[in-house]
Amino acid sequence: MGMAMPRNSSLLLPIALGLALAGCATDDGSYPSLAKRPAERVTATWPPAPPLPLPAPPPLDSATAGRLGTLLGQVRAADARFGGKISRARSTVAAARGAAMGSEAWSVASVAVAELEAARAQAMMAMGELDSIYAEARTEGRDVTEIEATRQRALAIIADQDRTLDSLKGELER
Repeated sequence: MGMAMPRNSSLLLPIALGLALAGCATDDGSYPSLAKRPAERVTATWPPAPPLPLPAPPPLDSATAGRLGTLLGQVRAADARFGGKISRARSTVAAARGAAMGSEAWSVASVAVAELEAARAQAMMAMGELDSIYAEARTEGRDVTEIEATRQRALAIIADQDRTLDSLKGELER
């Protein structure tokens, strides 16, 4: 048969559990409050710290600076060749005005314009090298002020050549 539990122990168990749980619920003030503290109530914001100044980029080396002068010289030399061919191109284009495409006058004018484009191509080759130097200096974090100034002078020369070519081609196509 089964063993019977004494009556006293069955009463003592719930009482012991109740006392144990009551001991856990006492507040003796040693635990921190979970309420918001005064510092947590502050809603002010502060501006971010100013960024640190960037270090000055290293200057161009003398070899690169010399190369800039050489390349600008090439652009100017190409422009001089271009300028030497403009009057012939203008006169042949004027003579070809109204001529049929493929005619002798039109062909001579087209060759004169092509000679101008060849002179411009030499300036564009130097411009390509200037762009390459500029891109390399930018990626290395070097000072590009002098390179940019040289590029702008070269671009101004090439833009003038482009306007001349566009004008002559427009007259030739009429």
